[in-house]
Amino acid sequence: MTIVYSTTLALLGAAFLMTAARLVRGPSTFDRVMAGDILAVLLVSGIAVHAAVHKESANAAVLVVVALMGFVGSVSAAHLAAARAERRERA
Repeated sequence: MTIVYSTTLALLGAAFLMTAARLVRGPSTFDRVMAGDILAVLLVSGIAVHAAVHKESANAAVLVVVALMGFVGSVSAAHLAAARAERRERA
């Protein structure tokens, strides 16, 4: 189980670094918003893997909060992007 746990965390870490690079470099706001959403998903995944390996159910509340924050952030960004597009159409 240790090999699977280590491999999973290494892959999640690599994905986190690549996504963080997209967050910094992203040429558009949409790229940055999506990178932020993916970082939230990776964080939830990492916490879930840790909780499963160590058989801890106390992290469930943290998982729910981080997942909801990621969802609310994505919905807010989509709403903002739609409002900006509407303003551009009017102008």
